[in-house]
Amino acid sequence: MNKFKEFLNYSLPITEDIHIEVKTILVVIIVFIITGLFLKLIKKIVNRKLNEEDKGKFKAVFSFIKYFVYTIVLVIALESSGIKVGVILAGSAALLVGIGLGLQTLFQDIMSGIFILVDKSLHVNDIIEIEGKIGKVDEIRLRTTRAITIDDKVLIIPNHKFLTNSLFNWTQNGTQTTEGVEVGVSYDSDVELVKSILIDVATAHPKILKTKKPRVLFLDFGDSALQFKLLFEINHSYEHLNIKSDLRFEINKKFRENNITIPFPQRDVNFIK
Repeated sequence: MNKFKEFLNYSLPITEDIHIEVKTILVVIIVFIITGLFLKLIKKIVNRKLNEEDKGKFKAVFSFIKYFVYTIVLVIALESSGIKVGVILAGSAALLVGIGLGLQTLFQDIMSGIFILVDKSLHVNDIIEIEGKIGKVDEIRLRTTRAITIDDKVLIIPNHKFLTNSLFNWTQNGTQTTEGVEVGVSYDSDVELVKSILIDVATAHPKILKTKKPRVLFLDFGDSALQFKLLFEINHSYEHLNIKSDLRFEINKKFRENNITIPFPQRDVNFIK
């Protein structure tokens, strides 16, 4: 029994002036275990009252709350055991400054993640464009957001970029989006025939919605071509590149069949003798 007491009272040196007893370490461990069980109980109770969409958001926010609670519990446990946490922090001021600078972006990402989850500006399966990159949101975490690009690459976006950069959410107002394909034809082309071919090509594509008829805009009289734009509605914004590619193949085929020329820029060069 005496040996056990001696073991509990044994002091482990932290610095020259600060020592920590074994019993203090055991108290901290026990407090951590109790805190962990309490947090799990709270999480279980709250999850029962949330729908599936909000459960994922609560999980991300709860992970931040959990680390914050553990930090507070650790400080209280050490202070209650006679260890002056303030003295330790004061002695490590230079180290803490370096750590603080390193963690600045980390906390910025975490706070941004909380804002995203709370104001619901971003959801899983949203199609987003940020810094010229396009992807479908696969998972929203507390520090980063994971998206899958059109060519199946994983895009990891720090959450603070959503607050500091312009974000284009293609599906914020619904899954349907208006897309367009531009094409130029020679000046001697029948513009009504061009319009008819473009509408027929878009109407025949299986992934273009039939609820709103495709339409053609006569954009401009270009330097070497008449400029047209085919507009259409799709319900698969993530596949817009493949759909546009299909349309361009078919437009090129139909134009050749009807002797409609797609011109290219030409320049006359004169040599002065």
